[in-house]
Amino acid sequence: MIAMGKLRIGTAGIPASTKPRTSQNAIKHLAEMGLRHMELEFVRGVRMSEATALELRKLAEEYDISLTVHAPYYVNLNSAEPEKVVASKERIIQAAQVGAWAGAKSVTFHPAYYHNDDPEVVYSRVREQMEDLMETLDREGIDIRLSPETTGGLSQFGTLEELVRLGVDLPGVYPCVDFSHLFARSIGEFNSYKQFVEALQLISDQLGPQALQEQHIHLSGIEYGPKGERNHLPFSETELDYQGVLQALVDFDVGGWLTCESPILEEDALILQDLYEQLIKE
Repeated sequence: MIAMGKLRIGTAGIPASTKPRTSQNAIKHLAEMGLRHMELEFVRGVRMSEATALELRKLAEEYDISLTVHAPYYVNLNSAEPEKVVASKERIIQAAQVGAWAGAKSVTFHPAYYHNDDPEVVYSRVREQMEDLMETLDREGIDIRLSPETTGGLSQFGTLEELVRLGVDLPGVYPCVDFSHLFARSIGEFNSYKQFVEALQLISDQLGPQALQEQHIHLSGIEYGPKGERNHLPFSETELDYQGVLQALVDFDVGGWLTCESPILEEDALILQDLYEQLIKE
């Protein structure tokens, strides 16, 4: 009997052991494994029809699998080239539309790069573009939350503080908290239970306790260098205290969706699921 906590844990995309490899089969396979969530990975582009998305929605409801979306990587709301900003917003809207058709509750993306601009200027530009995105979603009736992701590279806009501030300025926006990225961009400094708790407390204090009930979370092992994130790792090879992250999530009674982005997707997602079940029973 699975202990049914508030947090739904699953994989970034289709588990490797899914045969044949389709999103529809992935939903059934995740349910069989005891996982409860899948993130639709549109990182290389949005290539899913409305009919497929609606089919996924029906299956996800039938098998009790929640869905979130990762928009394409090719997003930069701070590009000096206006056409690239327009294209970035179009990619986010496309991902949001397909996600909404599939019944996903949140779409995440890496918002911007600093380039050589003042971070305060970058913040203002991102906020302006985010406001425009929200107006577009509202106008087109696309019902899904925008959740900009905490980023792993020092060249990328997306500290937790920046994204919480966006949520204060733009009600309805919550950060997608990638604990692995926060660890990497801190060059390994963000790695204690106390710091994980402080991050969750910041979200609760600034955005309200409801934000912790609808958290979009990423977690995996990660390797970093002097500029931050290098690549994701299995939990067995990482210095990140992922167990401390889960303990903090349990202690704050966090709800929402936790996506495992490990290179060994379902194996590490099951490690998280098993640990989570143990912690919520204690």
